[in-house]
Parts: sequence; C-alpha cells; structure tokens
Amino acid sequence: MTYQAPVDELRFTLEEVAAVGAVKSGGAFAEFSEDLTFAILEEAAKLAGGVLAPLNRTGDLQGCTLKDGVITTPEGFKDAYAQFVEGGWQGLQFPAEVGGMGLPRALGVAVLEMIQSANMAFGLGPMLTYGAIEALLAHGTQEQRDQYLPKLLTGEWTATMNLTEPQAGSDVGALRTKAEPNPDGSWSISGQKIYITWGEHDCTDNIIHLVLARTPGSPEGTKGISLFIVPKFLDDGTRNAATAIGLEHKLGIHGSPTCTMEYAGAKGWLIGGENAGMRCMFTMMNSARLNVGVQGVGIAERAYQQALAYAKDRKQGKAIEADGPGPHAIIEHPDIQRTLAMMRAKIAASRAICIATAVAADLAEHAEDEEERAAAKRREELLTPIAKAWSTDIGVEVASMGIQIHGGMGFIEETGAAQHLRDARIAPIYEGTNAIQALDLAGRKLSMAGGAAFEELYADIEQTIESCSTSSHPDLPPLAERLEDGLDALKEAAAWLNTSDPADRLSGATPFLTLAGEVIGGWMLCVGAVAVRRRQKENIGDPKFAAERIALANFYAEAVLALSPSRVDDITIGYDMISELGFEAG
Repeated sequence: MTYQAPVDELRFTLEEVAAVGAVKSGGAFAEFSEDLTFAILEEAAKLAGGVLAPLNRTGDLQGCTLKDGVITTPEGFKDAYAQFVEGGWQGLQFPAEVGGMGLPRALGVAVLEMIQSANMAFGLGPMLTYGAIEALLAHGTQEQRDQYLPKLLTGEWTATMNLTEPQAGSDVGALRTKAEPNPDGSWSISGQKIYITWGEHDCTDNIIHLVLARTPGSPEGTKGISLFIVPKFLDDGTRNAATAIGLEHKLGIHGSPTCTMEYAGAKGWLIGGENAGMRCMFTMMNSARLNVGVQGVGIAERAYQQALAYAKDRKQGKAIEADGPGPHAIIEHPDIQRTLAMMRAKIAASRAICIATAVAADLAEHAEDEEERAAAKRREELLTPIAKAWSTDIGVEVASMGIQIHGGMGFIEETGAAQHLRDARIAPIYEGTNAIQALDLAGRKLSMAGGAAFEELYADIEQTIESCSTSSHPDLPPLAERLEDGLDALKEAAAWLNTSDPADRLSGATPFLTLAGEVIGGWMLCVGAVAVRRRQKENIGDPKFAAERIALANFYAEAVLALSPSRVDDITIGYDMISELGFEAG
C-alpha cells in the first residue's frame, strides 16, 4: 500500500488550528508565508511517498547487519539518505545564520510527521540529529559549533544520544561510564551504552555521539553527570575507540540500527561544563519528546491509510445500507466506519497537539515581547509531555485498530499491518516512558508558575466554547456543551491532584494525562470547526473539507469528550485502593 502525505490536513492544522502565522510577528521568519508552507509540504511529500515509503517494508524484512563493528543498513536506505541530504531537509528548522533554512520548528514538525509515516526506522536517524544540533546551539562553545554544526545541519553527519546503560535504564543517575581528563584538554570516555539509535551505520562518513559520563570526584546521582562530544572519526581521520559491539533484536523498527556501544578510552570533549550534563541532555530530550510524539502521529496516519484502503477493497458480508446482494466492501459496514472515524479523529487531535507545541516553542523563542515569550514557554512546557505520551499512545491504539479492520489478514505479516503496531510500540517507551511524562504533567507542570500554565489553557478553551456556543451553524453549539463538560472534568481532576498527597497524585498521573490529551485534542478539533465555519462564510476553501472537519469534531465530542466526567473517577481512585491489591517487592 502506498503512502500519500496528508498535505491538506497538515497545512490546515498549521495555519488554522495551531495558528503558525503568529510566529511572523517577532520578525524572525520574515520570508515565511502560506505559499512557502505549501511548497515545502509538497516537496517533502514527494520524498516521503516516493522515496522513503517504498523502503518501509524492505527495512522491516531485511533489518540491519553487524560485522566487525560495521553496520549495514537495509537495501535502499543509504541512497534514500543521500536524497534526504540533497534536499537540505535536516536544517529546515534551524537558523539561517548557522547554516539552516531558517524556518519555524512547527513546519519542521509537519515535515517530520511525513518522514515518520513513510518510514519510521529511517526517520529516527534525522530525529536524533535534530536534538544534537539543538544541544550544540544551546550549550556548545563557538569552536564546537563551528566544528560540528555545518555537517550536522546538512545531514552529511548524523548524531546520537547516549544515555542508557544496562544497569540504569531510565534511572540516568545510576550510570557508570567514566571520563578521565587528558593533558590536551580532551577526555577519555570508557563505558557501555545500550539502545543507541543509529549508533553505527553506513549512511554518513561520520557519527557524532553525545555521551553522558562521570568525571573523577563528581557527585553521586544526576548532579555528577557531564556530557561529552565523541565523534566516530577524529579530525585526523583516525577511528575513535567508540564501537558498536551489538545490534539489538527489536520487536519493530528493524530498519533502524539500534546498537550497544562500547567506549574504550574514546576521545571526547566536554560540552556545557562539568557536571552540567543533565541540563544539556534535557535540551536534546525535550526536542526528542515532541518529535517522538510526532512519530506516534505518523505511524497512526500510516496505519489509518492502509486500513482505509483495505476496507475499500475487501468484500465481505451484506452491508445493511448497501445496494445489491453483496458481498459488499467492508467499508460499507457501520462498525468499520465507526472504527475508521475514531482513528481519523484521534490522529487529527494528536497532530494538532504536536504542531501546537511546536508553534509554542517557536513563539517562546521569537515572540515580540517578553511577556508573550514567557506565556508561550509555559504552553510549550505544559503541552510537551502530552504531545509525547498521548500521541504515542494514540499511535499504538490506531495501529491496533488497523489490524482489527484487516481481520485475520492483519495478523499475517505479509499485509504489513502488523509492522505498524510493532513499530509504534517503542514510542511510548522512548525519551522517558509515558508514565514519566504523566508524572511530570501531574507534578511540575500542574503547579508551574503558580498554576498559571493551566489557567491560561482553561481561558483559551473557554474562548473556543464561547465561539462554538454563539455560532449560527447548528452543529457548533453542541460542541460547546461537550467541550465544556471536558473542561470541567479537567479542572476537577487538576484540583484534586493539587490537594492530594504524593502517593495519590502519582497513582492518578497517567489517567490525568489521558484526560488532558483528550480534552486538549477535542478543543483543537473545535478550533478547527470554528475555523472552517469562518472560511465557509467567506467562501474560502473546499465545502466538502469544511463539512467533514465539523463532522469530525462532533464525532470526537460525542465519542471521546463525552467520557471526560468518568475519567475523573479513574484519576481519583487514590493509592490506598491500589495498594490493597498487594503488590510488594520480594
């Protein structure tokens, strides 16, 4: 099944739902326009659909191979990566003054969605490089930027993030990798890292590893961690002592070379100062968290497109509303249509959250005045754990629905439907598990700035409720009622978490993030419905597209937002009831 990038949906979400045009007000994106947005999306769609998507199944079947420390990627990956570099896609969202294209991050997120939809295993390479570029821009010295950024921005070199160790897992503070100082100002890095995405491959001449390690006498835990730049090849062309000693055998993303890396006195250079590793690494991780959320949207879109195509082609049974004796295409069965509607609605909602997070990030850096930048930063920080966790949960859910629509054929690998679920399953684990994102939301983000981030969110949702309730379109006032119910539920749950003891708050964190994702996603679909209604009045756009967007918002409101009040009961169960089940160590 071929993949066709949803250019119209992406453009509508950028321009009308997430209001990307606001980023121009600060003057940082003077050349940015709606015409440029469309042109970029169209070109990226050609790369995604014509080059990357055909390799998705090949990569899954062939996987990568490791021999003598050298990894060979699946057939076609190296050439596809060369085309990615030729198009200049790696530098799209970075400043022109350092060699990027100088376009908003929000547009970069839209392009990344296409790449992840087309071939998630391939897309992981560029995604990790994004984070390294941001870390160098934020924490690198001018010399380090001059040395590494030019070829990272073109994509001629890739980069990795080396956190995890066998004994540590998500507990980064337990890492043991050591850094010993050298007389020339460099450091010798020794230790082992696991799950290193694109840690070794044959697509570029060099790989720049960003590695967390401990310097002599550093404090215990995360306070004693430093970050080091460790290139695969040194300036003189010699191979550094950084070697892939294992290739992980994964549930999915077989085309992505995920490595166990051994550092045996590898030469590295400190970035960001000694014992400042976590601060530097969080720059990479926050970038990666949004981008992993985009992976969830991308894999969901791919699974939806395949399920839709199969439902139109597969004939089985007699549909109650169809003409003729049958068998009819299963897309004519109401239950199949409902499943497809749920897939489509949740994709649209999660896409909007991810792109809105990117717009907030752009405004936090480039808005005209300090107050606007501060408010945008609060919105970015609030939305980031939701974008990462809720969107990746949606990726798994939608991919599973896709298998269900295929029926027994979905459980057979030859159809490709199973690959989407296998690939999607890693995303809720990446870059801080979804439970960690939920703890961040229910803990730090809920009380951030004295609760201002949530109060500002509530005010924006209330404004949309007002717009829907006063609309002359008969389908918009019902949206206001459902959205108001969802907002009330979110407020009630947040108030309970704010006054509950730590154990209760932790036990309710994950369902709270789910509620927040559902309500914010529903709000953004309502924003879209208001936007297409305005366009209808101005005779702008396709009437069919407008009608479907309003119908999509109403379906989501009745099928998802209507459940919001019951979510509060789940959140407020409390730890005592859970502890009575007797889960104890030992």
